[in-house]
Order: sequence, then structure tokens, then C-alpha cells
Amino acid sequence: MGTLLLPAPLSMHVNTLSSLAQLLASAETETLAFPTSINTALLLQKELANPDCHSADISRLLLCEPTLSARAVALANSALFSPGQAPAITSVRAAVERLGHRNLYALATAAVIRQLNAGIRDEALRARATQLWAHTVHVAALAHGLATTVTQTDADTALFAGIVHEVAGFYLLAQADKTPGLYAQLETQMASTLEVIGRALMRQLGVPLPVADAVNALPGSTIMLPPEGLRDTLLLAKALSPVPSPLPQASVTVSEALQAYLEHDPVLQALRTQPSAEAKGLIEVLLS
Repeated sequence: MGTLLLPAPLSMHVNTLSSLAQLLASAETETLAFPTSINTALLLQKELANPDCHSADISRLLLCEPTLSARAVALANSALFSPGQAPAITSVRAAVERLGHRNLYALATAAVIRQLNAGIRDEALRARATQLWAHTVHVAALAHGLATTVTQTDADTALFAGIVHEVAGFYLLAQADKTPGLYAQLETQMASTLEVIGRALMRQLGVPLPVADAVNALPGSTIMLPPEGLRDTLLLAKALSPVPSPLPQASVTVSEALQAYLEHDPVLQALRTQPSAEAKGLIEVLLS
């Protein structure tokens, strides 16, 4: 008996559904695969999560990844971490000391996220990934500023949460590049797919529970007025970001009350239209 040959469009549809099923199954079992190009960043992230890690070990790992080393030094010299007349940092070891392990962890996670999309070949998907990263960077910078001036949450935690809050979208775009038709197939079920993948990635990447809970609570949430806590900090940062997320489920619903708050609060207007030197420096380093 001969092999049944499916028409090309139907065969592609079957392959797409199979790829989606495999992706969701990997998410459910927390076995989502990462490209080997991010091994150093993942190893650095794991080392930084160890409370007994030493700065010398961190420096050695950073030196294995020249781009990450350069970003660490640049971040240490940015206005956010180099106040006043602080001397310029010229070595990785000095950058490690100035930034501290929490901020280096955020930088390593940013490297993981960026590398997920480094090899995307499809032009439309690559454009979405580029826009999503710009959105992420602006949200992270805004979240840091909002945490200190509006929501009274920990600024470093808000910065990290901003960096990871769209990680599922980056992973999905990278996977869609490998499977033609997958992104189009997902457009009708994007929110539910991203939720499953996002929860799995939060656990696989070792994201602290308070951050993971805030990120997982974003879909469908509305900002409380006055805003408070990490979730509201992220939602507010997303609403203020000059670069919107390209993912269809990721926009923040803006009520009339929220719109009035966004337009008339002087602190929010300053954060939106006149970003601080600290925010500009952070955005420049993360986008470079």
C-alpha cells in the first residue's frame, strides 16, 4: 500500500500543529530548549543565583563573553550606577563590584533574551523581535523610575521584572522562525500560548517568585489607581512606553480614569517626555 501524500498546504498545516503541540508539551514539562549560543549567559545567571558565588568567578565568566563584558562595563559607567564624580570603570572586575550580583543577574538575563532572537531569518518576525526588545528596554527603564517615584517598590527588582516580562514572546518568535506558519496559527490563541510558555520559562530561568507572580499576572490585568506594587509598576511602564509591544495580546487596556491619570500626573509626564539621564543611559546600554 502506497504512502499517503498530503497536499502541500495541508501538510504544512499538520506540521505546524505538530510543532505547536510539541512546544506546549515542552512548556508543560519545563523542557524548553535554548540555543547553545546562550550557554555562557545561562551559566553566569546560574552562578549569580548562588549566594556563595565569588566576584572572581563572575569576572571569569563575563570575560568568556566579550559582548556581555562590554555591556557590564558600560552599565557600570552609566549615570544610573555612576553618580556624581565616581571614577570611570575600566575593567570587568571593577564593573562586577559596582553593579552587584542582582544587577549583573538582570544583565545576564537580558543577554539570554536577546540571544533567543539573534538568528531569526524571517524578516517580519525579526522586525517584531526588534520592536519587542525596544519595548522591553523602555519598560525596564520606566519601571525603575516608577518604582522610586510612584509605586514605592524596589527599583532593582522592577528593572529586572521589566527585562523578563515579555520573555515568552521572544521565545515564541524564535520558535516561529523555525516553523513556517506557526506565528499565523498562534494569532488566534496567542494569549493562552504565551501564558503557558511564560510560566515555564519563569521556572526554567530561575526567576524569583515575586517577579514571576507579577509577570504572570499581567495578561488581562488593569492598573489600580493609585498604582502600587510590582504588577502595577509593570503595567504602568507598558502604558507609558514610547514603543508598544508588537504582540497582539500585550497592550494595556486604558480606561478613561487611567487615561486622565496618564495625561495629567506631572511625574508620569516627566517620565514619559523627559527621561532622566539614568534612564537614557540604561536604554542606550541595553539597546546597544
